[in-house]
Amino acid sequence: MPETPKKPSKADVRREDLRARLIDIAEARIRADGLSAIKARELAREADCAVGAIYNVFSDLNGLIMAVNGRTFQALGQEVARSVAAVPHDAPQAELITMSHAYLRFAAQNTNLWRALFDLEMSTEMDVPQWYLAELGKLFGLIAAPLGRVFPNYTRHEVELMTRALFSSVHGIVLLGLQKRISGVPLDKIEDMIAILLTHVTLQTQGLPDGPAKA
Repeated sequence: MPETPKKPSKADVRREDLRARLIDIAEARIRADGLSAIKARELAREADCAVGAIYNVFSDLNGLIMAVNGRTFQALGQEVARSVAAVPHDAPQAELITMSHAYLRFAAQNTNLWRALFDLEMSTEMDVPQWYLAELGKLFGLIAAPLGRVFPNYTRHEVELMTRALFSSVHGIVLLGLQKRISGVPLDKIEDMIAILLTHVTLQTQGLPDGPAKA
């Protein structure tokens, strides 16, 4: 007979409950005030636990922030995926533009959570969890799929490079666009900028026989 799954101990249940509460609290704090709002004593007070209890659940505050970021990546990926559900499969350029506009809207509506994805400082010694890389990979995969149809002659590696290049370009436009004190560009104009960029790139290089130019 198969072994009966071991029932979680009361300590395990309390630990998981505290973990969930801390992630909820940290997510709300980041949403409202950004990463600067993540302070151990304030988190402990709001979670009604000792400061040391936080470090029994997470190795450090970066680990807690990464748990929040995992949720944000998942929500972002779902938003981007939903945005192209009605776009015809044979219109990859439209898919790319639609996804980029969804990315912009998500960033505009969840600016502090979105910025936390990229503002978290990680040392070179810090191991990035596989689940974190998997969520990022899903987002890149959504972009790579239509890119592979736009550039059918590109190798997988070249599509991956183009994916990261276009993501970086769109991300930069969104980042600067949302910093209104610098650019003062309204949201609809940012959408236009993204559409112009993606249209130009895909039209100019679509159908090249040998992939991107080699240095």
